[in-house]
Amino acid sequence: TTTFQATTIACLIVGFLMWFFREPNLPRSVLPIFWLIVNIAVIASRFLFKGYLYSWDSFINSRKQTLIYGAGNAGVQLVESLKKSTVYAPIAFIDDDKEKQGTILNYLEVFPFDKIDFLIKNKDAKVLLLAVPSVSEKQRTQILKRLTKYPLEVKVLPSLDKIVNGIVNLDAIKHVEVADILGRDSVEPNQSLLERNISGKNILITGAGGSIGSELSRQVMKLSPKKVVLMDNSEFNLYNIHLELASKGFSIEIIPSLCTVTNYHQLKQIIAQNNIQTIYHAAAYKHVPMVEMNIISGTYNNVIGTYNIARLADELEVANMVLVSTDKAVRPTNVMGASKRMSELILQAFSDKSKCCFSMVRFGNVLESAGSVVPLFRNQIKAGGPVTVTHRNITRYFMSIPEAVELVLQSGAMAKGGDVFVLDMGEPIKIIDLAYKMIHLSGLTPIDNENPDGDIRIDFTGLRPGEKLYEELLIGSNVVQSEHPRIMQAKESKLSFDEVSHCVEVIKSARENQDERVVKELLLKYVDGYRSEVA
Repeated sequence: TTTFQATTIACLIVGFLMWFFREPNLPRSVLPIFWLIVNIAVIASRFLFKGYLYSWDSFINSRKQTLIYGAGNAGVQLVESLKKSTVYAPIAFIDDDKEKQGTILNYLEVFPFDKIDFLIKNKDAKVLLLAVPSVSEKQRTQILKRLTKYPLEVKVLPSLDKIVNGIVNLDAIKHVEVADILGRDSVEPNQSLLERNISGKNILITGAGGSIGSELSRQVMKLSPKKVVLMDNSEFNLYNIHLELASKGFSIEIIPSLCTVTNYHQLKQIIAQNNIQTIYHAAAYKHVPMVEMNIISGTYNNVIGTYNIARLADELEVANMVLVSTDKAVRPTNVMGASKRMSELILQAFSDKSKCCFSMVRFGNVLESAGSVVPLFRNQIKAGGPVTVTHRNITRYFMSIPEAVELVLQSGAMAKGGDVFVLDMGEPIKIIDLAYKMIHLSGLTPIDNENPDGDIRIDFTGLRPGEKLYEELLIGSNVVQSEHPRIMQAKESKLSFDEVSHCVEVIKSARENQDERVVKELLLKYVDGYRSEVA
């Protein structure tokens, strides 16, 4: 209405001036045409400007309010990149340098760390980008651990040596992995130990397509073996690891073998034809509830499979065999753990009569392995919850897969025969704490008594059949430190070869008769500390 009033008054003034100065050359139709054009132009321009203004507001509001941790060169470069981003809207810097705190950098204020809570509540901060690539791994882990108590989606820039040409951009940002917050100081591997049983030798890796087996395959390929035989009973997993390694251009013969460890005759052909000198035995059924529901299949695969490999390593005079074991083999409360302890006992019995150097490496959970709690929690958080934890007080040891495999390779090289190596897993971690950290790092909040309006509910489902509240790594107290600071050597009781042979025959017979009771009774009798029910 105001627009029409203004244009009408303007036309009347122009008309009056035309009449007053008596302009004979201007037709009368000029006035209504002028009125129409002015109205269309003014109204159209107002609509266009309003549309642009609202779309800009919408664009700004749809971007995630983002904090930049680190007011250094990398942080400044990152803010410049974020100005073009349709995802992140930088609102402030966080920095531990007191001289920078309170200053303005790139039109953004620099706040101390303890103001993060204020920025979340008052500026609706949703994301934090860690832009301190020059700090050490230890310092970065400490910063990330401090950040896990805030409901911020945390992303990081890689270290300086991984930033191309020193230029920081959005493509360099990556998600924080659980290993980043549970990480610990790395120990430089002993290269001579890594190469001792691998360099220039023919290697067999069983379970090569699994979480541990695939990483074993990757690391073995870097240590210049002559030939690597990848063995797995999963066609898909074997295809994937073979394709991955073959595409990297190694001048090493890679042979994929689709075989199960319970097939003695095919195993014999593989080991004999390829003149295998070192075996890494990672093939096993490892999912506790699944094995508990399939006692005969799980025990037969784990025990008889290990027996077949050990027997052939002895018969064909393989130089070294390393069994990948588990902390669940210590005073087991489940069939899986008992079957892995029986597998250890088989190697110990063979070591007393064989030229082959048998050893086993025992460690706890590895991050991101198939069936582990980390990918389960991640998927549950993505789905909006609930996150399921079996018990409020349950704890587990965790280690990254690359570190575990590196230590397995070095352990096998230190073996003298019948050795039980135990990896230093650090401190056990409460699973409920891990759940809280993963929820916070996703930019969400858990629903609990203190925060009933949170985003993700945590459900306690109760211990599963055969599940322990906490895991152990040692059966007894007789343990010595090896030449590696992260590897210990345990001295533990063992069975005679005759006893082991008897156990194998009983398990084979029980499988033919599908008699679970016989299998359980055997494990209860021969596996030290095995209890079939959770106390």
